[in-house]
Amino acid sequence: MDREKEIAYLMQGAYDLHMHAAPSPFHRVLDDYGLLEEAGRAGMAGIMLKSHYESTIARAILANIHCASCTKAYGGLVLNWPVGGLNPYAVENAMKRGCRIVWMPTRDAKNSLCSGNMPGDFFDRSGISILTETGELRAEVLKILRIARKYDAAVATGHISPEESILLCQEGIRQGNRMVLTHPEFPRTRVDVKTQKQLAALGVYIEKCWYNVAEKECTAQEMADHIRVVGAEHCFMVTDRGQTSREHPVEAMKLFMQTLLDEGITEDEIYVMTHTVPRKVLGEL
Repeated sequence: MDREKEIAYLMQGAYDLHMHAAPSPFHRVLDDYGLLEEAGRAGMAGIMLKSHYESTIARAILANIHCASCTKAYGGLVLNWPVGGLNPYAVENAMKRGCRIVWMPTRDAKNSLCSGNMPGDFFDRSGISILTETGELRAEVLKILRIARKYDAAVATGHISPEESILLCQEGIRQGNRMVLTHPEFPRTRVDVKTQKQLAALGVYIEKCWYNVAEKECTAQEMADHIRVVGAEHCFMVTDRGQTSREHPVEAMKLFMQTLLDEGITEDEIYVMTHTVPRKVLGEL
């Protein structure tokens, strides 16, 4: 099988659980419908609409109703200031309507803001930590874990610090939550591969993100090596695409597959990371 056909085969039934689309406070390369249509043409099974500023549950519901696509859109919630930060009420509301992933703060995380605003940030704010002054998980965080467990949704670390991420993942696993370590190759959230492997051994799902390779935050070889160390069975591939002047998210997934194949990651491993593990994150396996 030549490489183009191999990638087309792998795209059939694949998932990307980290895509950005319009509407958004700043321009995105596609809107929800356009993204879902492109994913459908590639034969993908599902995509997660992610917004740093609002719940995407209603957007996903409407896209699934009105967009003639074989691909299913999923919605999630990021706990930044526009939804009240670490707001259990926002989480419960999102969960009742089908939220599949709730992220800890991203752009508004104290850890992220230590490195300054990210492109597109448009208001001044204090940073959010998930820890108390004594280094324990805040009561709101424990409540959010309970709510996510009640609705069988995953909890992801977002842009909090490695130390916060480790504590959150350990507590979430202890309580029976499905936990996700968000793009550990991203400079603001970098987690060393030894720790990634330790968290994976506990049952944490490790997100592997095309954005980090494409934006030269890590090399393709480093990404492939980390997957081999952690184990493909613990990882899932995402693009984190939707930015203007960049390739469209569906094309990005194809490029990610091609890049990893070129680095010696096998077709079977890519299948696991784009088909099997994403379904586990969603609670469908």
